[in-house]
Amino acid sequence: MGEQRQRYNDEFKKQTVKFIQEQTKSLGDIAEELNIPKSTLHQWLAQYREFESEPVASAERIRQLEAQVKEQQRQITDYQEELAIVKKAVHIFSKPRN
Repeated sequence: MGEQRQRYNDEFKKQTVKFIQEQTKSLGDIAEELNIPKSTLHQWLAQYREFESEPVASAERIRQLEAQVKEQQRQITDYQEELAIVKKAVHIFSKPRN
């Protein structure tokens, strides 16, 4: 037979949304931690989210994001250099030999 669906009351849903808003973890991590499907948490967020309880981005989170951006910019520069080298190689090897 099929599994019995878990039912949650409105107060539990509101408290869960508040918990999600106060966390710095991803929604997927929280869903796994609470053993509630991620799609269900998305629905609850859409229904019960209160923006005034939304935390302001922490300085640590901003530093992490800046470090990620810096690393991605470095990777882009590396890829651009590699592409320039490949273009030169293609140009050199595509010349007819005399």
